[in-house]
Amino acid sequence: MDLDRSNHYSLRRREVVKMLLDQRDSGLLIVAGLGAPAWDVTAAGDEALNFPLWGAMGGAVSIGLGLAIAQPTRRILVITGDGEMLMGLGSLATVSIQSPSNLAILVLDNERYGETGMQATHTAGNVDLAAVARATGFSECHNITDKKRLRSLLPKIQNGEGPSFFNVKVRAENLPLVLPPKDGAFLKDRFRVALFGSDAVR
Repeated sequence: MDLDRSNHYSLRRREVVKMLLDQRDSGLLIVAGLGAPAWDVTAAGDEALNFPLWGAMGGAVSIGLGLAIAQPTRRILVITGDGEMLMGLGSLATVSIQSPSNLAILVLDNERYGETGMQATHTAGNVDLAAVARATGFSECHNITDKKRLRSLLPKIQNGEGPSFFNVKVRAENLPLVLPPKDGAFLKDRFRVALFGSDAVR
């Protein structure tokens, strides 16, 4: 494994997430994977239509799939990390079989387990997550390593026909934590009210 490679990637994860959410459509629902992706989404702005995970590592894509099926008229964007995606690879096959047109998955791939000490993940070796997604049946799969390509793919990420998969290679770095609310019941209720109104939690 090339443990130094990710230190040279030009993209930085908080800049990527900010680009994704700066001109966010009002109907976009975000599932943010455990750890750094949840902190990055919160750093871009804590919104009621964000659902950050505080647990269930490996479950972000499955939660996004459930939302996509339950809310077929809304765009769902799962933002997760390479470590979590590696723990939930089977979910890609399920997404492919269900084939929701409103679901996009974006992996912030820094080739590290950021929450446990920056140990290398398999993507620091020869594991290509976009190729895995393609092998499960995704027709729209992309590796992104620079800002020009990210900008060119923003329309597909934000509004393209799904299911689609985007693996964004980002620099490995430790950043200050920007934490969403820690109360899981509060996050669930806030999300439901934002979707359905106050009657949703009565």
